[in-house]
Amino acid sequence: MRAIQLLAADQLAVVDVPPKAAGPGEVVVAVRAAALNHRDVWIKSGKYAGLKWPCVPGSDGAGMVQFVGEGVDSAWIGREVILNPSLAWGEDERAQGSGFEILGLPRDGTLAQEVVVPAEQLAEKPRHLTWEEAAALPLAGLTAYRAVEKRAAVKPGERVLVTGIGGGVAVFALQFAVAAGAEVWVTSSSGAKIARAVELGARGGFDYTNPEWATAALRAPGAFDVVIDSAGGEGFGRLIDVNAPGGRLVFFGATRGDAALPMRKVFWRQLTLLGTTMGSPADWQAMLAQVAAAGIRPVVGAVYPMGQAERAFALMEEGGQFGKIVLRIEA
Repeated sequence: MRAIQLLAADQLAVVDVPPKAAGPGEVVVAVRAAALNHRDVWIKSGKYAGLKWPCVPGSDGAGMVQFVGEGVDSAWIGREVILNPSLAWGEDERAQGSGFEILGLPRDGTLAQEVVVPAEQLAEKPRHLTWEEAAALPLAGLTAYRAVEKRAAVKPGERVLVTGIGGGVAVFALQFAVAAGAEVWVTSSSGAKIARAVELGARGGFDYTNPEWATAALRAPGAFDVVIDSAGGEGFGRLIDVNAPGGRLVFFGATRGDAALPMRKVFWRQLTLLGTTMGSPADWQAMLAQVAAAGIRPVVGAVYPMGQAERAFALMEEGGQFGKIVLRIEA
């Protein structure tokens, strides 16, 4: 089968690899579409824990079940599915266990014509979604859902700030917060991305490259009950500044590095800092139910054929997309 394989750091190729059989409790899925995440970029650049070469990255995918292994119901064969990339979460809803993994490393991922996964990772593809939209949903949708619904517990009428709008998780966080009845605002360095966010239900946004953006936000609309961030870095302190007394700040990434924490502001204003990553099987099922009930459609920013994987990775590395970058996998 054909697969997008990383041979070493920054060495990507579309190659022929031997197909894998389904072991006990596993299935083989013929992938129709797969989406990229920043995790794949970190793996490609050799900056991710647990690296191995060669590897087939990719955590997001949608396709049809081709074969099932021992102990798996054969009724799955031929069904259209999406894949939960959160493997072996464990028994504790509060946090993942020691055996937790994410599809795409160390287990080979979805950037291939076929992928082998445990049958428990399967879910019916939401009927209202295209293959590309379905492939865009899993990792980013699950991460955003847990951040918005489980960790921050956003309530109707609350004022929410989603930073760095444009990336897949941020866009999903906007969509889930709007569906929850919140008043949502965003930040970006791009006026065009802020405009797109408004089309999706945001009230407005702020250019985070402007040193005075936090002051402007506090003037109008005012402080935020919830701030959702994935960047960290030097700008993290401003997020503390715009968080309302008693507010929550939930974060799930550090693309700009670790942040200095203004501890006095945090404790004096009774703020709650909430770390999160991925989600449990219960979060996955609840996320799918919310997507179906609210008719949420993942925003697909770009679609490339499998042979143009280099271009897809380059777009993500540039940060030029709004929404998810999807690869169409040819049979």
